[in-house]
Amino acid sequence: MSYDGVGPRAVMRSVAFLTAGALAVPLLTGCGSEDETSKPLAGQDIAPAARAQVTQGGTLRWAVDTVPETFNTFQSDADATTTRVAQAVLPSLYRIDENGRAQRNPAYLESAKVVDNEPKQVVLYKLNQQAVWSDGREIGAADFAAQWRALSGKDSAYWTARNAGYDRIEKIERGENDLEVRVTFARPYADWQSLFSPLYPKQVMGTPDSFNDGARRKLKVTAGPFVVKKVDRKNEQVRLARNPRWWGRPAKLSEIVLTAVPREKRAAALAAGKLDLAEIDPAAAQRIDSASAAKGAAGPRSVASGSSGAAEKNADDKPSEADKADKASKADKADTSLAGFEVRRSLEPAYTQLALNGADGPLADERVRRAVARALDRTELAALVLKPLGLPAVPVGSHLALSGQEAYADGSGALGGQDTAEAQALLADAGWVAGGPIKEETGEKAAGAKGEKSKDKKSDEKKEEKEEKKEKDKNEEDKNKDDDGTYIVGQDGKAPAEATGGKDLAQDGKQQLGGAAGAYAPKGTAAPAGAAAGALAKNGKALSLRFVLPSGPGSESLRQVATRISRMLAKVGIRTETVKVADDSYFKDHVASGSYDLALYSWPASAFPATDARPIYAKPQPAADGSLNVEQNYTRVGTDQVDQLFDQAISTLDEGEERDLIRKADTRIWAAAGSIPLYQRPQLTAARKNLANAGAFGFQTPVYEDMGFLEKGARPAAHPSGK
Repeated sequence: MSYDGVGPRAVMRSVAFLTAGALAVPLLTGCGSEDETSKPLAGQDIAPAARAQVTQGGTLRWAVDTVPETFNTFQSDADATTTRVAQAVLPSLYRIDENGRAQRNPAYLESAKVVDNEPKQVVLYKLNQQAVWSDGREIGAADFAAQWRALSGKDSAYWTARNAGYDRIEKIERGENDLEVRVTFARPYADWQSLFSPLYPKQVMGTPDSFNDGARRKLKVTAGPFVVKKVDRKNEQVRLARNPRWWGRPAKLSEIVLTAVPREKRAAALAAGKLDLAEIDPAAAQRIDSASAAKGAAGPRSVASGSSGAAEKNADDKPSEADKADKASKADKADTSLAGFEVRRSLEPAYTQLALNGADGPLADERVRRAVARALDRTELAALVLKPLGLPAVPVGSHLALSGQEAYADGSGALGGQDTAEAQALLADAGWVAGGPIKEETGEKAAGAKGEKSKDKKSDEKKEEKEEKKEKDKNEEDKNKDDDGTYIVGQDGKAPAEATGGKDLAQDGKQQLGGAAGAYAPKGTAAPAGAAAGALAKNGKALSLRFVLPSGPGSESLRQVATRISRMLAKVGIRTETVKVADDSYFKDHVASGSYDLALYSWPASAFPATDARPIYAKPQPAADGSLNVEQNYTRVGTDQVDQLFDQAISTLDEGEERDLIRKADTRIWAAAGSIPLYQRPQLTAARKNLANAGAFGFQTPVYEDMGFLEKGARPAAHPSGK
């Protein structure tokens, strides 16, 4: 599980977005100008090589988090491995290049365009005449129609996770010939390119029974460069084999074996020769880098101290000299075996945010939320995570897109940067003053039944001070830290529905009403004297916020970020109470249920924010029973303006207008201060050195048919970093 927030599966912008869109992030094409934000902050790192340099045959052993419970990406328990399999074996009408731009996939589509706007929007798809399912049948209108009916939301017998976009379709019919498909929309839909990727055969989508059960454990009929050969749940493997009916460029690999390996065991599996490709944490990356650098050096090499990222041992718990020697010997052997690998680095299409729960308590006041935001140095937080990894430490400037995507623009100016005086002025205007009387309260603030207060706050602060000192040292050892710890909604190794007890969060997110909207601090409001020196109080209550964090070993970096944030808040007089909870309850029992004040988790970027981001930022609406329907808006902060901008964006067919509307919506979201984007998540992948066209993909949809091992003597193109 990756907890840089909830990981690119912790919760979903929409159920389908996280399960189906986190790895393949399709983008709207358009005529945006080339400016500084038009390129990703970090390029992909996949050891690109021409197909002629890649040998024919071979098996790629690829680590994944799970063997999926279902191969139907439109079901609520689909996960990241579901997506990976679908990308390799099913039609995807669009796939994304390394710059985050949508490209028509010529293997399936000769063309696709809007041919009518009035009286209804009509999209005409012209299919590749060679495109056939693995049973020999041509891909055609019947498959499109079956998928539309299954996902339209009109028949509750289909157990679907979403219907976004499909619910706007009025009809689907055959065009002038079998290779043409006409899709007519009842309402205009800007994000029509998001539909039918992946496309399932009518055998899967045709009836509720086949949809619900037909593609859960196997996929009999496919249409990609690979087919599902075997699902071995005992050994936790999915074996993909080259598709003999594939009409496109032949796959270079004979097989791809996806094996479920826990993240903490991947370095050992790589060293044992059981894997060729695996996403890893920074600790494993440091070991691989060290092993590669030490190759050929005389004598055994000791492992750098602290590189494991595990919790520090008690100083009194001293192993014997024999134990030390045995451990060092084993580590040396393992690291020697890692010399055949390299670390490929990029940034994931996902970002980590600080969420502020505006449902009730101090954060129900917008002035307090804005004060929290103005207290943060987002550049410092990005550097804390990304700089030790050699990645660009640039804060994310948008809730709705990442640098490289057409909708991206830095909207953070609507809130403002770090400003201690302004933060203190906002708090003063909200009535929080220093030195006021504080009434002692009995009982512990609840952040969930399983939450525990941090009992070693001073120890954490001392540790943080040491870390700051190390950052200033050119020989800093921050590179040895554990993984970035982000919890990404919908990507935590569990299916999205598991975070909500098997329910679709968009349909069942309810929270009791409470709190009132705040206001901006009047311009020029003076900060109270000595505000940062003492506790702030209001009506006899101290200003203290519950900062809920996952407690697992993979969340160390996330906790470091939280500690740094707490220190920043303390400087303006905001105290934090750290509550550490079990990983498996973090999202379900705390974030989704609203039992927190501050939390860190991540959202994947979407090429279609008008569709995918709306449930995250929609204004919570009162339900008939008095509860609050929050959809996926776990901060419980929203405005009518933002909702209107999303509605306008999804309904325009002018790509420039849609982009402008999304950017306007983002500035309104910044101003409301319900969530503060911090940094783009790091992506570290260990790859065998002779493996080409695979690694840290960044925005790119993997091109499975081009992956393979280099011919003897062949060399990939230069590494983006120049190594």
